[in-house]
Amino acid sequence: MIFKHVSTVNTHKDVIVPCRKGQLAHLTKFITIKEPDFNGEFSTVQMLYGAEGNRVYLLGLGEEKDAVKIDEAFRKLSFDYKKYWKAPVQVVSDDLSEAELQKAILGLEMSAYDIGTFKSKKDEANAITFEMVNANDITNILEEAQTIGATINRIKTLVDAPANQKTPEFLGLWAEESAKDSNYKCIVLHEKELKSQGFHAVMAVGQGSVNQPVVIVTEYMPKKDGGVDIGLVGKGITFDTGGLSIKPSTNLHYMKSDMGGAAVVLGVVELVAKLKLNVNIVGVVASAENAVDSNSYRPGDVIKSYSGKTIEIIDTDAEGRLVLADGLSYIIKEFQPKQVIDLATLTGSVVQTLGYTAAGMFTNNTEMAQTLSKIGFDLNERVWPLPLFDDYESDLHSDIADLRNYSGKPVAGAITAAKFLEAFTDDHKAWMHLDIAGVSFGDSPYSKMKSASGYGVQLIVNYIKQISGN
Repeated sequence: MIFKHVSTVNTHKDVIVPCRKGQLAHLTKFITIKEPDFNGEFSTVQMLYGAEGNRVYLLGLGEEKDAVKIDEAFRKLSFDYKKYWKAPVQVVSDDLSEAELQKAILGLEMSAYDIGTFKSKKDEANAITFEMVNANDITNILEEAQTIGATINRIKTLVDAPANQKTPEFLGLWAEESAKDSNYKCIVLHEKELKSQGFHAVMAVGQGSVNQPVVIVTEYMPKKDGGVDIGLVGKGITFDTGGLSIKPSTNLHYMKSDMGGAAVVLGVVELVAKLKLNVNIVGVVASAENAVDSNSYRPGDVIKSYSGKTIEIIDTDAEGRLVLADGLSYIIKEFQPKQVIDLATLTGSVVQTLGYTAAGMFTNNTEMAQTLSKIGFDLNERVWPLPLFDDYESDLHSDIADLRNYSGKPVAGAITAAKFLEAFTDDHKAWMHLDIAGVSFGDSPYSKMKSASGYGVQLIVNYIKQISGN
């Protein structure tokens, strides 16, 4: 997509006219019909012809409560009609706030996402130009919104990629290329370094796969002093069979998406670097493939971890918390970040609790929770708090190790997983865990099969902006 700023409408060109519900007086400037069959309901579209024979797309923005999802209205319009667009399309944006304008551009940019990366024959995409009509200088908004949208599209491509392409090593190479392009630091720790530095849990999860695990460490540190403002840890399981506690075959092909948390971390660090935010950030991705092999770790095994704690394995399908445990211990010990957030497609339990509309949020830091919650509602990338009560600690008791990785109970699965992670945070006062299993990958109006949503990149970047004053 190409975005340009223009100050006036050209009535010879196709134009998108956003309309709030019941507020249609401004349409007389663009159409000759006095009473179009259209009232501005959210994401409705009416295509008419202007006085010069140009197409006029009336786009419903709905009511005030719909403002948080304006990007979806623009995305759907562009997705449905872009095949007809050859010449530049104008977008009337004078009546949009800066936040709404950014959402509009973001939605248009995200409509360019093509899930068919691996098709042998692909339709040639149109290089669509959007001319954003606005009396004010909106150049900076255009550039930032397009950068955000393009980064989210890159992350979605990563999540939707098949596991035979997207190995842990591939994620490491992706991060190294991103670091070169966006000017931040990236180190990939391979088998030798993982063994010598003590990433025992990561190694255990990956030992049954021909594709060796890696830990990816990314740093963007523009401030020369003040330490690390925020550390991010992502679960990077590039495919999850469940290990010897093997999953059912139904929907097993979707387990390529089990690195959704890692994708968010990689995307956030890249985007923070692209936007040149004045914040010191470190991202750690603990990546492995959980496969079935004669060398796979077993239920009943006791493994070590980076922290020194021992873990009894009850279920090899509770592997994400194991790699996160090493990632959390590492980032807290090596970088001492002021705040830590980990993200993971961790449990089916959180989906049973919250469905597909919000991520589970776990933290004892009230300020972090309130800030992220507000940002999530403003972006329509919602989070919802779940408890970390001490009552749940008994579910992790092990007779033969420091703790076990799974309670074995059919209740409170997301909570006991979060309590497990908490044990590896060294009592950090500003740690948060986000279980994004229900929101990072699922049904979509833009694909026939389940696909990546792009959830989390905007959420965390806006949070970083908030806490750092950018």
